[in-house]
Amino acid sequence: MHSYFRNTLWRWLVVVLLVSGLGMPRAFAQKYTQFTNGEVTEHVAWLDTSGNLINAHDGGILFADGKYHWYGMALRPLPVSNGLDGGQKTTAGVVMYSSSDLYNWSYEGVVLACSTDPANPLYGPMRFERPKIVYNGATKQYVMWFHYVGYPGDHGTRIGSGDAGVAVSSKINGPYAFKGYSRPIDADGVVRDFTLFQDDDGAAYFIYDRDVRQPGPGFGRVLHIVKLNGDYLGFSSNFYKIANAASREAPVMVKHGGFYYMITSAETGWKNNAANYYRSEKIMGPYTELGNPAAGPDSDLTFNAQGTFAFPVQGRKDEVLFMAERHITARMTDSSYLFLPIRFTSASTLVVPYLAAWSWNHWPK
Repeated sequence: MHSYFRNTLWRWLVVVLLVSGLGMPRAFAQKYTQFTNGEVTEHVAWLDTSGNLINAHDGGILFADGKYHWYGMALRPLPVSNGLDGGQKTTAGVVMYSSSDLYNWSYEGVVLACSTDPANPLYGPMRFERPKIVYNGATKQYVMWFHYVGYPGDHGTRIGSGDAGVAVSSKINGPYAFKGYSRPIDADGVVRDFTLFQDDDGAAYFIYDRDVRQPGPGFGRVLHIVKLNGDYLGFSSNFYKIANAASREAPVMVKHGGFYYMITSAETGWKNNAANYYRSEKIMGPYTELGNPAAGPDSDLTFNAQGTFAFPVQGRKDEVLFMAERHITARMTDSSYLFLPIRFTSASTLVVPYLAAWSWNHWPK
């Protein structure tokens, strides 16, 4: 075959593969060298090393086995709605990606899968909302907690529609075995947004928006902190009510310089709002309210996003990353991710500045 025709045929073959998505060569996958958040009105697509859109929502990142592991719930390319077709729900499960540099992520697969059996508590569509993973050094197990909302994935007050689910694995990238769901403190407290926090002494805490609908002393929605049992698979009786954190959700906990900082969101559904953060010298409080930590354009709307997690860069404990997400309610898989630095502006305060693009190894001072 003449070289002109051979080269032309090859070019057309590459075009067909790229358009069809049936076999993008690895050489065509984008190589990232920085975080690109875009302008506050943008929704920047982030692709994995195979050229596919990263679909790991409202999760977190854990460093293990020499790599960062990013996990989250795999959403659907549908709008937000109640019923079976809500894009905020999953029929896949919790997925994971891995990276050595925090920019370029390889797909590891589904680590906690939905079931196709209607009798299974993981039957989809459902929600593993805001999954978080911690490692238990005593049991040598990775423990994942999540906001469990059973089929069809609509929030409610009945048992199974607003609970804390837990799963466990001996490996960071799973598979994770589902161990059931429950409610901290008592059955009256419906579980809403939450996070996990592991302290320096190895103790782990479940921090959540506790929603009590029964009239009485606990009525309302207030953030609570509950210490997990030694194996991290259940709740102890040790808890603290953050009374001045009523009507707050999406908690993100950071420890720095002997203080515990908790960044939160207001309860406005899918509408953006101003963040608020709290500080304490003890994990179980009391907490002092300090105001909005966001700085930059649309800071009164948390840059049109909501916080999901925070973690220190490996080997650089003073360099902490804040993860947030811009939700696209018209098509949930288009929701984009923000990675921003947390600056500790004094011995007892912090700020989260907005940066459209930046590199973590050139930490802003």
